[in-house]
Amino acid sequence: MTLIKPSGYRNLLENVENTEKAIKHVKDMFQENLSAQLALLRVTAPMVVLTGTGINDDLNSVERPVSFPIRDMNEQRAEVVHSLAKWKRLKLGEMKVAPGRGIYTDMNALRPDEERDNIHSLYVDQWDWEKVITREQRNIAFLKQTVRRIYEAIKVTENKLYVEFPQLVPSLPEEIHFIHAQQLLDLYPGKKPKERENEIVRQYGAVFVIGIGAALSDGEPHDGRAADYDDWSTPNEEGYNGLNGDLLLWNPVLGNAFEVSSMGIRVDETSLARQLEIRGQQAKRDLYFHKKLLAGELPCTIGGGIGQSRLCMYLLRKAHIGEIQSSIWPESMRRECSEAGIELV
Repeated sequence: MTLIKPSGYRNLLENVENTEKAIKHVKDMFQENLSAQLALLRVTAPMVVLTGTGINDDLNSVERPVSFPIRDMNEQRAEVVHSLAKWKRLKLGEMKVAPGRGIYTDMNALRPDEERDNIHSLYVDQWDWEKVITREQRNIAFLKQTVRRIYEAIKVTENKLYVEFPQLVPSLPEEIHFIHAQQLLDLYPGKKPKERENEIVRQYGAVFVIGIGAALSDGEPHDGRAADYDDWSTPNEEGYNGLNGDLLLWNPVLGNAFEVSSMGIRVDETSLARQLEIRGQQAKRDLYFHKKLLAGELPCTIGGGIGQSRLCMYLLRKAHIGEIQSSIWPESMRRECSEAGIELV
């Protein structure tokens, strides 16, 4: 648990009341901008799903879900969602949504295995979105087009926020830079993944790193990604593997690269089978979600999650996610934050 305490930090919004007003402003504006950019309909989503269906997301494949028995269902177990990547795809299939349109939802999750620091909490809130695409759109060009639309929604929100709160001066660059994780490793071969991110995002201000999950030339992935939602193994038209990535912004308060979204074109039948084999998880082929996908019963999609508290934290120039959301923090962290002028909710 590493805590960053920016020297001379102060709350630019001065008090809790202004912070709460600004949080509402960001959330209202951004979801409106996002839905307009990507043609998304808001839907209601679950907080819990049944264990053993394969619907919950494994994220990096090691996180444990919060689970519990249901008395009125013969003690069948349910678990709190980690995210909704697979649930959204099932929902799009049920709704028979046409290519070019999609859904988004307010996703609330619990991730007890998160190591808590300035940007990680037990509680996760994000805009989880998913959009139906054609099989022909499963390519890097379409991925980049979608990333640019999301980035535009963030920039519009930043500029509108400035009108209401002029102390929050816009800082995002006009364009977002794209780079594959292998290219990033080639640029900085002696550095760790997070160090490589800091170098490239410090230079460009906004970067989308492509190909998260596949092993690179050093034998290691840039970062973890489960085998059954993002497609990180399909060769793309730029000569690398992967049709997914992370959207990173330079955080001037923390002085580092700051992830606001993980997203990508989702696995099809071929890439799911390949990725399950790579990870030695062929047993998942028998789960409800995986059987439907392997049988070709689910639409091709692109989707991801955009952190609500993360985006608010960035746009409101906060030093800790606990200034945005109410969660559980170690008493030692609360004490350190208070001494540094960081007031946790």
